[in-house]
Amino acid sequence: MTADRALGPNTYLIGEAAGLDRLTTPALILRLDAFEQNLTRMEAILQSAGMRIRPHAKTHKCPAVALRQIEAGALGVCTATLREAEAMVAAGVNGVLITSPVVGPPKIERLAGLNLQAEGLMAVVDHADNADALAQAARTAGATLAVLVDTDIGMHRTGVSSAEAAVGLATRIAAADGLDYRGVQGYSGQVQHIENYAERENVYGRQLDRLAATVSALSDAGLAPPIVTGGGTGTLGIDVQRRVINEHQAGSYAFMDVEYNLVEIVQGQNTSPFATSLTMRNSVVSNNAAGFVTIDGGFKCFATDGPLPELESGTPGGARYEYFGDEHGRVVFAEDSEALPLGAQVELVTPHCDPTVNLHDFIHAVRGDVIEDIWPIEARGVL
Repeated sequence: MTADRALGPNTYLIGEAAGLDRLTTPALILRLDAFEQNLTRMEAILQSAGMRIRPHAKTHKCPAVALRQIEAGALGVCTATLREAEAMVAAGVNGVLITSPVVGPPKIERLAGLNLQAEGLMAVVDHADNADALAQAARTAGATLAVLVDTDIGMHRTGVSSAEAAVGLATRIAAADGLDYRGVQGYSGQVQHIENYAERENVYGRQLDRLAATVSALSDAGLAPPIVTGGGTGTLGIDVQRRVINEHQAGSYAFMDVEYNLVEIVQGQNTSPFATSLTMRNSVVSNNAAGFVTIDGGFKCFATDGPLPELESGTPGGARYEYFGDEHGRVVFAEDSEALPLGAQVELVTPHCDPTVNLHDFIHAVRGDVIEDIWPIEARGVL
């Protein structure tokens, strides 16, 4: 049967019994029961701490996922890039916060234009010159742009370097015609994958102290931030305890991956509060060699900035995955006598979900063995 290419080669399988086992691979799989459980669980955790979530869409880059997060109680979503924000807004996602500074005339012009279309759009700035450029573009476009001060709490990637600098920039934003001061951002990506809770708390606790001092300085200056945003899946347990932020940016909680499954998210609990919902389906394309088979998933299928993918199902016990080139991986068996037939499908947990998703065009939303829907990853790419 010919598929509608708009949703890829598996479109004809939507709603078909046992359609999952007939997939053209490689294919990203989202187990809906686990995904929905993760959204509900996160809402309960944050509500108990008096916090809200604006989850980071850099994890999924998929408006269909974002809309379901909002239906589950999210305020909106965060995006790492203007490209992601444009895709979200075009699909009707409101409450988008762009968490990286938007710099340079072409992008600033696009941001000002997007602000005319978007409900609840916000951006961050960490430099007075950028704030002035955003204000000018907003005035020219004729719509005030909501802005947060981005603060460096220890990662040194973006953000103003001190509480005094944050007050100075917030004062400039509040006085600028064309800008609306909304608060402060303090995010640290470097701590999210520190596996041991105590070690992560030791590093991140000092960073939260910096953020708390900045919030206090802003309040003393008459610029108390309505929004204090930051945090990630790895720091959730600490953020809930400390309650410095009031909007949480966790993203990977919705999917989980090999890296985050190693992190002690909640103190004293080796089991994550979130289930692995995102996996990859691959097929055996060669089985001539003894001791392993070759599958259709390599460097172009999985992110390679972290650990190896882990085998979830479809293989004998004790098997492991190894990269085997751009398009190929291999499943190495514990015993040379073991084998899999050509076309057999195996399922793997992704090593790092965000950049893995960015390599693919579609998410196959599955319940049981039925593909309920196929969701385009419309915000993939970088420009």
